[in-house]
Amino acid sequence: MPTFFERRQLVTPGDLLAEGDYVAGENTYKEDSRVYATRIGLVDYEDKKVSVVALRAFYIPRVGDTVIGTVVEVGFSGWTVDINSPYLALLKASDVLSRPFKPQKNDLTEVLDVGDLVVAKIVSYDRTHNPQLSVNEPGLGKITRGQIVRVTPTKIPRVIGKKGSMISMIKQETECHIILGHNGVILITGKSIEDEELAMMAIHKIEEESHTTGLTDRISQLIKKEKEKGR
Repeated sequence: MPTFFERRQLVTPGDLLAEGDYVAGENTYKEDSRVYATRIGLVDYEDKKVSVVALRAFYIPRVGDTVIGTVVEVGFSGWTVDINSPYLALLKASDVLSRPFKPQKNDLTEVLDVGDLVVAKIVSYDRTHNPQLSVNEPGLGKITRGQIVRVTPTKIPRVIGKKGSMISMIKQETECHIILGHNGVILITGKSIEDEELAMMAIHKIEEESHTTGLTDRISQLIKKEKEKGR
């Protein structure tokens, strides 16, 4: 009676989780003697019960995505980065340093230390290896200023809006530079703290009311009212 994944391993809909005398729990179903996943999540085995804990608030990495992460460990050859995913991401020192890298001589904490925030792209990922990051493009690298907003990753398309309408409006009305991480982490950099806070308020409002219609117009009116108050 085998199981096909380790406990707390990431699974996707249709994955075969177990075979034999098992009971299908939450977010799974049984067909003949096999138990399959119905949601993206972390598999859990408890006695004979097989369940999947759905990942509503976690980000599933995809190659090419822009993410904003937090350095959680400095190693000999690079950094481990939390990207709001079940898996930690890896950023190699050779990708960050323009000069030749010598582990025995270079102190990587002088470049990026624990707690630092970075904007990066996912350059490789599969479910058997941790995501690999790169900062070798304009606009990527260590974050030195601005405000961070965190939203549920599945709400990022709502923040963007149809054909970018929502995020374009927020940028125009607040005059802020905004980087949207596909992992639900957003960087807002404005001319003033007030401008940044205005953009943050708008994004929080979008997350709260993402299920409603006419949201772009309401957010636009809200920003304009708040700007009037500040004058």
